[in-house]
Amino acid sequence: MYEFIRGDIAGLKPASVVIEAGGVGFYINISLNTYSKINGLKNTSLLIHQVVRDDALILYGFADKSERDLFRDLISVNGVGAATAMMMLSSLTADEIRGAVASGNIETLTTVKGIGSKTAQRIIIDLRDKLAQYDSNQILLPTDNTLQKESLSALVMLGFAKKDAEKVISKIIRENPEASLESVIKYALKRL
Repeated sequence: MYEFIRGDIAGLKPASVVIEAGGVGFYINISLNTYSKINGLKNTSLLIHQVVRDDALILYGFADKSERDLFRDLISVNGVGAATAMMMLSSLTADEIRGAVASGNIETLTTVKGIGSKTAQRIIIDLRDKLAQYDSNQILLPTDNTLQKESLSALVMLGFAKKDAEKVISKIIRENPEASLESVIKYALKRL
């Protein structure tokens, strides 16, 4: 298994890169997020996930460890292959995927080509606990959203668990973006 490949970029397309290392050109599939990070560079180092099949040896490259870890989590879900996982990582950022999983947001996941509601539900069920290690503050609550911060603060002061309150608040605000602070808290109290 390869851990990473470092070398000169011999060819770059939005979905793939050829890296020359040691006189060998490695064809590596990449996401659009990785493409945007390495576009314009002369050489790079990519973390690798290798898939060995009877008829092919396929390399997937990632600019950072968190993206590769998420890719590996996604392909562990029944019904999600490497191509679908790369499509997800090209359509959404890693944080958007983690946020959708943590909050149970099926709609966000189904915006990705090839992901239906059943697959999205399976991803959420299978990965919710695995992805719980990430700080849900960073995933669910944008730092500039005062309504979410104030609602969360009020519910925590009332004795509700921060993580549960974050999920409920995010869902309420997504369903009703024009909600007032009072209405968000009222709806949250009914759901908690």
